[in-house]
Amino acid sequence: MASSLTKDSATRGTPGSERTFFGHPRGLATLFMTEMWERFSYYGMRALLPLYLVAPGGLHLDAATATAIYSVYLSLVYLLAMPGGWFGDRVWGPRRTVAVAGAVIMLGHLTLALPSSGTFYAGLGLVAIGSGLLKANISTMVGHLYDGPDDPRRDGGFTVFYMGINLGAFAAPLIIGTIGENVNWHLGFALAALGMALGLAQFLIGSRNLSPRSSVVPKPLSVDEKSSTLRKAAIWAGIAVVFYAIVGFSGSYTLNWILVPLTLLGVIIPTLVLVRIKRDKELDSREQKSMSAYLWFFVAAAVFWMIYDQGGSTLSIFADSSAENSVLGWDFPVSWYQSVNPVLIMALAPVFAWVWLALNRRGKEPSTIVKFASGLVLVGASFFLFLAPLSIAEGGHKAAAMWLVAIYFVQTVGELLVSPVGLSVTTKMAPAKYASQMMGVWFLAVTAGDATTGLLSIAGVDLNKTGVVALEATLAVAAGVAVWMYRKRVKELMGSVN
Repeated sequence: MASSLTKDSATRGTPGSERTFFGHPRGLATLFMTEMWERFSYYGMRALLPLYLVAPGGLHLDAATATAIYSVYLSLVYLLAMPGGWFGDRVWGPRRTVAVAGAVIMLGHLTLALPSSGTFYAGLGLVAIGSGLLKANISTMVGHLYDGPDDPRRDGGFTVFYMGINLGAFAAPLIIGTIGENVNWHLGFALAALGMALGLAQFLIGSRNLSPRSSVVPKPLSVDEKSSTLRKAAIWAGIAVVFYAIVGFSGSYTLNWILVPLTLLGVIIPTLVLVRIKRDKELDSREQKSMSAYLWFFVAAAVFWMIYDQGGSTLSIFADSSAENSVLGWDFPVSWYQSVNPVLIMALAPVFAWVWLALNRRGKEPSTIVKFASGLVLVGASFFLFLAPLSIAEGGHKAAAMWLVAIYFVQTVGELLVSPVGLSVTTKMAPAKYASQMMGVWFLAVTAGDATTGLLSIAGVDLNKTGVVALEATLAVAAGVAVWMYRKRVKELMGSVN
């Protein structure tokens, strides 16, 4: 009887009617595997990137330039999530956008695999564009599998999907990192391309199980809008081509001609977006107050991500040059440190979820503001902890691997306080007019944080120096304390949002 009902439901094409993947719609398996392989390719390449940039067998750049490139790349991925969501909403629809994104990412990794510095930067750009296109739209398709926001399986479905992200992120440094560091850098990047190819194939084969809504363009561009958009894009592209042609032919071109404008955009665009929303006269007084409170969370999140994302650049470069990367006499590749965070996330996320529920039942769950402030203090504490291995290295010794593992552990606990809470408060505090755009605004906090790191590196600041690390740690702790001290004022602005 049950199988008969399932067949009938499948024939009708009702999303969410087939319980074949941990009690969820079969389409979740497609999106789970697609995201897992995409994250496998992304985090594998990301683990190799700073090491390849400084390696004698790679581009052999100095640490500051490598950190700047890495930071600019990360800021671009999150900056491009907003136009990526726009393409899904206005041009191609989520399903087609994700398919195109997968192909672009795969092409980007293949370009990275070519042994040329020129093609390397082009490959980074392609991966950033593809990741931005994919990031916003694949999560939207997960939501399409369920019968609205009140479907009781919806939160569980996103939890399963989130596990796919972390499985891919955990496995990637172990496989791609090992091959890249120990065999050949470009073979490692080629493995990342293979991972994305598997994800794209999985998506195309399993797309029949997705909701029909995923193929719909929610708000397609009119003919006039298309013409205007193409005209503006052509004008800006033309200006860029002419400008860089002049710089190139004049013989004054350096990498900073690309890095500086991109890092500035990473700070300016988030600022302009927030100012535009805050000054919108169509928002009522309650929404205006919510946006005033949200600015606190946004700035705090930018400070958090500025330090947190250095786990893949500053800490990784330090480990490469100054850490004893071994356990009980067994050596391991530096890129393996990047697997510490995802495995800790998978282990600790259920614990945190249980703790919040238990405290909530007793009426003692910390408020959003307290969680945020605690996350900032913890990420600052992680860099105070970083001072110990830095001091050991300055004394001419190699720092033990467990120092770095401890830093990643503290940062992961901070992430579990800031990231899910930030996503939740963004959806709760979003003005009705900007409900679908605010998730992109949240990602801009990552852009702003990483762009700030990039600007510091371009300015020649050595982020592996004791004084700089101590200053960053102090900034994060001070920001956390400030948020906590003004918690009553922020709470008043938040209104009924907890």
